[in-house]
Amino acid sequence: MFPGKLRFVKVAERSEALARRDEEAGNLFSAGRKYVRAGVYYLLAERMPSHKNPGKAIAYRKALAAYEKGYRLRGDPVERVDIPFKGTSLPALFSKAPGSGRAPCVVHFDGFDITKELIYGAAAEEYRRRGISLLIVDHPGVGEALRLRGLAGSHDTEVPAGACVDYLGTRPDVDSKRIGVAGVSLGGYYAPRAAAFEKRLKCCVCWGALYDFDEVMENRAANRSEPSVPGHDDHAQWVFGKQSVEEVREVTRRLTLKGVMDKITCPILIMHGENDRQIPLRHAERTYKEAVNSPLRELKVFTLSEGGAEHCAADDNALAVDYMADWVAKVLGGKRAPVLSN
Repeated sequence: MFPGKLRFVKVAERSEALARRDEEAGNLFSAGRKYVRAGVYYLLAERMPSHKNPGKAIAYRKALAAYEKGYRLRGDPVERVDIPFKGTSLPALFSKAPGSGRAPCVVHFDGFDITKELIYGAAAEEYRRRGISLLIVDHPGVGEALRLRGLAGSHDTEVPAGACVDYLGTRPDVDSKRIGVAGVSLGGYYAPRAAAFEKRLKCCVCWGALYDFDEVMENRAANRSEPSVPGHDDHAQWVFGKQSVEEVREVTRRLTLKGVMDKITCPILIMHGENDRQIPLRHAERTYKEAVNSPLRELKVFTLSEGGAEHCAADDNALAVDYMADWVAKVLGGKRAPVLSN
């Protein structure tokens, strides 16, 4: 399928074979776990080659199928939903908080190459523990929205965010007055941009800041010998629906929080790693500094000594997930501790 990139596929297929064995034996929880693991490896395989490689779409569909089966066999409290958007829809996963009442909810955006399934696996359960639902969205430029619906990314993320808030307002299990937004990696631009202009959002989380994406593109152009993202320029052309890096730069020049952060009037948490080698810490510092009209702003820097110091806490993402879930629970009124019996 992918010359030189077969190992992830082989590991995924092995995990699927083990899952089928568990399924045949009636061990459905174990089977579900292995199908989800297969989905992870298929996504890793899918990310490596160019979007022009026909094997990419095959691996992506295999990933979706493995995840869907895994969620079902594990009995996960997750629902696949489609959010009406500009004559089509945005694919999303809705992770429901426990209980029968209306719960707070966070609209979670993806990043440059992170999809809803990966965010679900990393964060959904910790939000659920705290009584918070998640709507994890493949918005334009990522995941299914890009791969299966041809929706390219753009700077105006308040538009898909507004569609998500509209959708959540129709759900009887969501408190429409307690909806926040979060984003990871490039989502460090997407989320605050949305919060600045979609005033129904009551809090914002940057799981890794990104103040100016064009600066990132400029730095990558100057440091070709140290690529940290596979096929970055080719992937960027696909994400933004352009035919050249020059055309991509026309889009990325608009992906800046300059003149945006002072429009945020809700609480905001900005998390960043001290040793982030993709996006320098100054992006987080400037994002925080310019959020002058937020009633509650916090910059959390994960240090080398505590861990979580790499890009989006890739070296220990549990630290970031716990921190932001606790913060959102405090701001939106979730649970911060279980009810313990004597």
